[in-house]
Amino acid sequence: MIDHVSIAVSDLAASTDFYDTVLAPLGLAKLVDRAPATIGFGKKYPEFWLNYRDGLKPLAESTGIHICLRAPSEVAVREFFDAAIARGGKSAGDPGPRQAAFTTYFGAFIFDFDGNKIEAVYFPKKPDIDGTTPA
Repeated sequence: MIDHVSIAVSDLAASTDFYDTVLAPLGLAKLVDRAPATIGFGKKYPEFWLNYRDGLKPLAESTGIHICLRAPSEVAVREFFDAAIARGGKSAGDPGPRQAAFTTYFGAFIFDFDGNKIEAVYFPKKPDIDGTTPA
């Protein structure tokens, strides 16, 4: 199981501002501030780190780097996406339903300032056979 992820950024202040807004709908907040080197976001502990790298050039959008974060609802996925676009991120896939390996889900993809591809995903609970939705 993955404990946390780190991404390299060229401007820690700008990326912190961007992700502070973008990650809020997913329930992640800034928990650790070790500027000018690193910032950690999470729910109870830092799960998503920004690490400043001097001289970093933006990544090509085709590098294959892809980090997916769980969202609590479809609304949160849309808010994540809208916040990213409003803050200068780029769409890598508008919010909508998608087919995963074993089920369908609702997701959206963005590119940050450095070309990192971040996805927000929500897996709706399917009703049980009796029509009730599991907790």
